[in-house]
Amino acid sequence: MKQTELSSSIAKVMVVFLALILSLISYIAYFQLFKADTIANRTGNKRLWAVRNEVLRGTIYDRDGNALTTSARKDALNQERTYTNGELYAHVLGYVNPKYSLAGLENKYDYELRNYKNVNFKTFLKSLNFVEAFKNRGQKEEKIGNSVYTTLSPKIQQAAFDALGDKKGAVVALNPKTGEILAMVSKPTYNPNDLDNVMKQAKENPNDIILLNRAVSGMYPPGSTFKTVTLASALENIPGVTNRTFQDNGKIQFNSKQSLSNLNGNAYGNIDLKKALAVSSNVVYGGLAMELGNEKLKATAEKFGFNNSIPSDGIVIDKSKFPTLKSSEKGSIAQSGIGQSSILATPIQMALVASTIANDGVMMEPRLVNEVKDKNGELVRKIAPVTVKSVISKSDANLIRDYMKNIVDQRVNGDWGIFRGTNAAVKTGTADYQLPNGQDGEPHAWTIGFAPAENPQIAVAIIIEGGGQGGLKAAPVVGKIFQAALSQSNK
Repeated sequence: MKQTELSSSIAKVMVVFLALILSLISYIAYFQLFKADTIANRTGNKRLWAVRNEVLRGTIYDRDGNALTTSARKDALNQERTYTNGELYAHVLGYVNPKYSLAGLENKYDYELRNYKNVNFKTFLKSLNFVEAFKNRGQKEEKIGNSVYTTLSPKIQQAAFDALGDKKGAVVALNPKTGEILAMVSKPTYNPNDLDNVMKQAKENPNDIILLNRAVSGMYPPGSTFKTVTLASALENIPGVTNRTFQDNGKIQFNSKQSLSNLNGNAYGNIDLKKALAVSSNVVYGGLAMELGNEKLKATAEKFGFNNSIPSDGIVIDKSKFPTLKSSEKGSIAQSGIGQSSILATPIQMALVASTIANDGVMMEPRLVNEVKDKNGELVRKIAPVTVKSVISKSDANLIRDYMKNIVDQRVNGDWGIFRGTNAAVKTGTADYQLPNGQDGEPHAWTIGFAPAENPQIAVAIIIEGGGQGGLKAAPVVGKIFQAALSQSNK
């Protein structure tokens, strides 16, 4: 009996032991098959930094073939990365530094920039050339990483950088037909060639948030630029809305304490939808939001990308936010129709709104890279345009385009002379917000738009933090960018 019990105990121990062995094997296999690459490629992996420095990092170029970075060998295990334009491309390119890790495009395309092997048919044939191999025997191949050719236009980038000046804010310029990012500027900026001082400055002046790429991560109420989304929702969900007229008495009174007024309390009387967009009527577009209801307006906003992760190449875009509101929250629903309430948008989100309207209602994936080539100039891979989805109908997009073009046409011979010759379509915004202490801040100045209206080559969004009225402060910046963009032929 005792022998039987002993055998049973041994058998149980063996089963447990076998289970532990199988678990260990499974654990190791899992990490080898599924996690090894992820762990190996973590930026904090010291072994990866040693491997990274064995290869001279590849060059990043603008769309015209100008080098935006250079790398020089300091010794066998160290190299120096230089950013040829300093502050100009700081946020979009980011940096690579053993002490401060990686950021921006340097991070997103790190693998390509430190990879020097290009396996294709041509390199395969070259490997079979034994005569050449014999001649080069004993010679150690220089390891140089692949080069990345971006979509960035030097002329548009410089124009956006200069036009924004010393103001806090961001500019994003896209090719609406391809999704190519033509320019991306965030200010305050920094010098990526002097990261020790940059990090010190960031610590000493935390309110400036100089390391934040406001273009993709800055969150702001979009103000009246969002009326383009409200208009799109109305066209889709309210039959005959373009044939209606609206009575604008200057204010919507929700209750004894809550109301919504037009800027400066202006009352526009009996106006149609087109006129309401031109004068940026809060009364009309707040009323449309209430008529639509939160669910329908939210659905349209989400089609444009709000509350969603927007696919992209070479950048990471933070989610813009559109609220879920109860039907009883009339004031908040009306505010959401004019880009206020608790709506928060990144500049690139609003650039995509403009770009989608410009591209007949079709959203293209924003991308920062066109090609990757090896050290010999041979193509490693080409990044093709990607359609994200059809957001609104072509007819609705064309109508919104007409309304936005009308806004420019009414002022181009007056205070908006900077738009002359661009045939542009824009919508401005003046976004209210509260400071951390609860007081009202100076409104943010917004403008979104595209040009030329009939054959758009560029779509832009700009925000100037605390800039005041969008039509006075942000619109002229967009005009300067359009002038620069349309004075050249972008590839």
